Amino acid sequence: MRHNKKINHLGRTHSHRKAMLSNMASSLIKHKRIFTTVAKAKALRKYVEPLITKSKTDTTHSRRVVFSKLQNKYAVTELFADISAKIGDRPGGYTRILKTGSRLGDNASMCFIELVDYNENMLKDTTAKKSTKTRRSRKKTLATQSSEAVEATSLIQENAPSAEGKAES
Repeated sequence: MRHNKKINHLGRTHSHRKAMLSNMASSLIKHKRIFTTVAKAKALRKYVEPLITKSKTDTTHSRRVVFSKLQNKYAVTELFADISAKIGDRPGGYTRILKTGSRLGDNASMCFIELVDYNENMLKDTTAKKSTKTRRSRKKTLATQSSEAVEATSLIQENAPSAEGKAES
C-alpha cells in the first residue's frame, strides 16, 4: 500500500530526480520562466518554494542550505540578491503554473512555470481597472438608442417647417 507516500517519483531514481529538480530550479531562478510538463512543474514547485522562503533571511546558514540543494552558486546569488528582494513581502505562492496544452509527440500535458512577481503581463492586468460591463447593459443601450431616435425625429420635425417656410418665400 502507498499510504502517506506523496512524492511523485517521475519515473526516475532518487539521484536522477534530485539532480533534475536541482537543474530545473536553477533554470527557473535564472530565467524566471521555464517550459516543462505539468508533473515536473508540480514537483518543482514543491522543491523551489521552500528555497525561496529560505532566501528571505540572508544568513550564511540559509545560503549554505540553499546551495546544498541547488549546487549552482550563480543561481544562489541571483536568488538572494534579486528574487528575495522582490518577493520579501509575499507570504507564499511564489510560482505560477500556466497550462499550455499537449505535446505533439507523446501527448504529455505541458505548461509554463514562472515566478509570480516577474511576469509583466500579469502585473499589468492586476493593476488595470476592470470594466463594469454586465449583460443587463444591453437593455440600457436599447433604451438610450430609442431615446436618441426620438430626439433625432424631433429635431427633423423642427427643422422641416423652417425649410418649407424658406421655400415658400
